[in-house]
Amino acid sequence: MSLPALLLEVGSHQLEVAETLLSVGEFLVIFVAARALAELMVRIQLPTILGELVAGVLIGVSGLHLIVPPDTQAQLSGAVLDLVGSLAEITPAAVQDLYVETFPNLQAVSQIGLFALLFLTGLESELDELVAVGVQATTVAVTGVVLPFALGTAGLYYLFAVPLIPSIFAGAAMTATSIGITASVFSELKFLKTREGQTVIGAAVLDDILGIVILAVVVSLAGGEGFAVGPILKLVAAAGVFVAAALFLSRTAAPAFDWLLDQLKAPGEAAVASFLVLSLCCFAAQAIGLEAALGAFAAGLILSGSKHTHAIDAAVKPLVALFATIFFVLIGTGMDLAVLNPFNPDNHEGLIIAAFLLTVAIIGKIAAGWSYVSKEKTNRLVVGLGMMPRGEVGLIFLGLGTQAGLLTKPLEAAILLMVIGTTFLAPILLRLVLGGNSGGPDLDPLAEIPT
Repeated sequence: MSLPALLLEVGSHQLEVAETLLSVGEFLVIFVAARALAELMVRIQLPTILGELVAGVLIGVSGLHLIVPPDTQAQLSGAVLDLVGSLAEITPAAVQDLYVETFPNLQAVSQIGLFALLFLTGLESELDELVAVGVQATTVAVTGVVLPFALGTAGLYYLFAVPLIPSIFAGAAMTATSIGITASVFSELKFLKTREGQTVIGAAVLDDILGIVILAVVVSLAGGEGFAVGPILKLVAAAGVFVAAALFLSRTAAPAFDWLLDQLKAPGEAAVASFLVLSLCCFAAQAIGLEAALGAFAAGLILSGSKHTHAIDAAVKPLVALFATIFFVLIGTGMDLAVLNPFNPDNHEGLIIAAFLLTVAIIGKIAAGWSYVSKEKTNRLVVGLGMMPRGEVGLIFLGLGTQAGLLTKPLEAAILLMVIGTTFLAPILLRLVLGGNSGGPDLDPLAEIPT
């Protein structure tokens, strides 16, 4: 039922009360569940984003039905409908209709979190580190992108008869590396300033750039007229020029931005100026046919050369903590884990696909550790394991694929298991391999990199 129809059925005041109760209740449920699970993850030394994702699963369509995306066709919990209905003095059916109409507002808020998170990823991309390890990092990154992407896409398309665009997207979801997870483990084990540590960090930066470019192209293709060479080449060229311009501006535009920021005296100047650049880059990316997410990442790259990066970082992180939490929880709420029930014969193919994706995701990144030539002694297994976790970057890919309607429920769940599997396994395996091998004093613990 549309909002005008609801207004005819109930009074505007009752509708306003119900809408407020729903909106406030959604935020309350999201943050209580997310923080509780995030605290648990911190105590077992795993990334907090996994807690946020699990929180979404618990309160979503696979759990309590406290928050359910309308496109899943699931109903809100009867207890929620009855409670809001009684407080607002409207019927539970009217509450459900109102929830469907207003849910896009919550999704819009989550988009702010996605853009802020990608902006922060770009801002914390140490381009100088990539240059310092040069050829090794580039080779590791390219292999770590091409191998999982090619094997994943070809396997899904030819072995499992998954349509081409979803196959390409799933392959793209395996390309990225979570720099935060690996950096935190290397820092804890005093391995961050070693050749292996610097190679992984540099390669992860390039991985993010390549992966997000692929993501922008795939999502743009999905919204166009199908798979054709001409549009693909055009989008790849546009994405390449866009990223190249961002890298160029990261070296040349920072002084102008710093001058502007120095002139601003009102409180919140770093956050406002940064979000102005963020908005302009998202607008520019969307205007040339690319995904706005690429613009958000590019905005961070542009400002990574600013002398105010610490102030910008401090201003943006609280926004990420709030809004990105909503983004990750909403991903979890839409996950129907019933498709992974091994006792249902209809799910067996999906489980096989999940095992295939996880295997390719692990092998592709570990193989990247052996993909470069170096005369110096290097622990290549550590490099490969360091590239393995997909973490928050993999979840960003998954969230965008879900929002774009590119994924079936089994493929969505399979990608989720791939992300969770690599994110859980990488820290454990790195600690096993490096447990007795510390790399010496760590001058820069990278404590500010989010995990």
